[in-house]
Amino acid sequence: MTQPYPFSAIVGQDDMRLAMILTAIDPGIGGVLVFGDRGTGKSTAVRGLAALLPQIEAVEGCPVNSPRIEEVPDWAENVSNKARKRPTPVIDLPLGVTEDRVLGALDIERALTRGEKTFQPGLLAKANRGYLYIDEVNLLEDHIVDLLLDVAQSGENVIEREGLSVRHPARFVLVGSGNPEEGDLRPQLLDRFGLSVEVTTPRDLDDRVEVIQRRQAYETDTAAFMKRWRAADTRLRKRILAARDHIASVDTPNATMRDASALCLALGADGLRGELVLLRAARALAAFEAAEEVSRAHLRRLAALALSHRLRRDPLDEAGSATRIQRALADQFGAFQTAAE
Repeated sequence: MTQPYPFSAIVGQDDMRLAMILTAIDPGIGGVLVFGDRGTGKSTAVRGLAALLPQIEAVEGCPVNSPRIEEVPDWAENVSNKARKRPTPVIDLPLGVTEDRVLGALDIERALTRGEKTFQPGLLAKANRGYLYIDEVNLLEDHIVDLLLDVAQSGENVIEREGLSVRHPARFVLVGSGNPEEGDLRPQLLDRFGLSVEVTTPRDLDDRVEVIQRRQAYETDTAAFMKRWRAADTRLRKRILAARDHIASVDTPNATMRDASALCLALGADGLRGELVLLRAARALAAFEAAEEVSRAHLRRLAALALSHRLRRDPLDEAGSATRIQRALADQFGAFQTAAE
């Protein structure tokens, strides 16, 4: 099996890489939505990041990757009492997937051959403690979107049908990608993504050549290419782990909270989810940078990622959401970064 392309070897796409790193530090941020051109490294990034992260410890044979034997669901079968290291799961949720495939369902074969009612876990079980990746998320059928919304809200998958009553943990980082030209995302699901990134095809000639050269090297001699980038991935892994340990001690001053709320008010963001996500992501960024507190500089860096997909469209303002956010940042924080930041 070919190893995933190294996360550190991705050329450019700084916002996308940063957003994914922050969700690795704090999965509670709520996932990443990546919209833009095809062939810009969206799926490569999520698989590369999962491969970079430390392996998780899971009970052998547990269908939901439980870390301890006492947390294994009572319906699980053929489970060992030993925990083993395994890669962080990355599960693809394809378009056209059925509800039973997502949630899990009665094992029809066993029901017919043995007359036993047993549960066959779905994709949400496999994705627990990992990543659920949806390509072309804006084309996902509405009833599947509704299922994901329910589970994303509760962190638990509950199935009651065909004489079964089953529940299991389903906590994962949701990563969606798509092309905006093919349709909009439902607002309810859009709001569930913590961070949103717009990616474009590189316009710089040197960057495009570098992408081609690295990809060719990876495909020609995968082992040598992986060895070349192992040190960079290791350094990044250590920074992520250090940030996970440090994040609890990062202070968020009242002034920074007021800054975040003032920015969301100025932009007319609906609800409070915008500033909550902005502050949470800023805290993860501060931890990643080994800072002791969240500053305006962290809010400035992440404002577009946390808020651009939460703004109402203004028919009187032809500027895009990114431009509106930059204007609001200039109004609220000043046009230039100050020493106080």
